[in-house]
Amino acid sequence: MTTLVITILPSIVIFCYFYFSDKFKEPKRTMAEVFLLGVAATIPAGYLNNFILKTFENGDVFNDALLTGFFAGGLVEEILKFSVLYFFVVKKNEFNEPMDGIVYGVLASLGFATLENIEYVYFLADEYEVSSLSMAFARAFSAVPMHGLVGVVMGFYFGLYSFLGDKKFIGYALVMPLLFHGSYNFLLSFNVLYAYGVLAILLLYALKLHKHLKLKQSEKFLETEIKKI
Repeated sequence: MTTLVITILPSIVIFCYFYFSDKFKEPKRTMAEVFLLGVAATIPAGYLNNFILKTFENGDVFNDALLTGFFAGGLVEEILKFSVLYFFVVKKNEFNEPMDGIVYGVLASLGFATLENIEYVYFLADEYEVSSLSMAFARAFSAVPMHGLVGVVMGFYFGLYSFLGDKKFIGYALVMPLLFHGSYNFLLSFNVLYAYGVLAILLLYALKLHKHLKLKQSEKFLETEIKKI
């Protein structure tokens, strides 16, 4: 039971932080749908990641770290999470202000991270020669927050794209999460402290973006803004 709690608790804590800091709360049904779409994204991610690794891994440390960082990890997973925002969230009437981009970006990322975390804790821990409890504890302070925070970055820029109409932000919504996610995974292959350095920078960056929108939101009396896309 302890292992299960530690496995899912980080996602709950991260979600609650951004949910309760949102001045205009999102509908529970829509949030649940976005979370479940994030969960569903792990299925194609698994197949695509395995294909990339089996095809291009060659035993070279740098090559394989690059694959797990920027291709089989960052590129595949961030595109799939982005697709939840681009093909589903943007069509929703409930998505009616930039802060919503962060909320839904976090949800999509945490949906992905939660199922991925369950897989690592209950099915892959033996491969890493650690207990399930140790795996859950380690990932509670690493991979899960990383996913949640890149969701903040993606959602921030996707919100700007949607409500300002500037196409450069859609590029930022894809590239910035990829850079953070890829760098984290890549450096993790060499030294866990380097990966935590990336995570620390990501944390500060994500909180700065969130604070920016939170300040703007605090000055509003009505939630709804007009989409420019």
